[in-house]
Amino acid sequence: MTYVKVCALSELEADTPKRVDVDGTPVSIVSTGGEVFAIKDICSHANVSLSEGEVEDCMIECWLHGSAFDLRTGKPSGLPATRPVPVYPVKIEGDDVLVSLTQES
Repeated sequence: MTYVKVCALSELEADTPKRVDVDGTPVSIVSTGGEVFAIKDICSHANVSLSEGEVEDCMIECWLHGSAFDLRTGKPSGLPATRPVPVYPVKIEGDDVLVSLTQES
């Protein structure tokens, strides 16, 4: 698996999504509950940026229609979204946050 550095861990605020670009793919990086997650930054229902939404209980909410996606699995919690959003493996090395797009979950 190939990992790419996307940001510094110290740049992340708890429960505040950070949008990054990984080889042309928009990804939202989220630090919550002591863990860091990477999820594709596009809502599967409305094609808008998830990083503009709020994070609570390991879920990121789409600001447009309110669908929430589990940061661990990408699965929506309810309508209007019905399809999951890809999530990506994350590694922390020192202060570096690395993400791999080669294996979507």
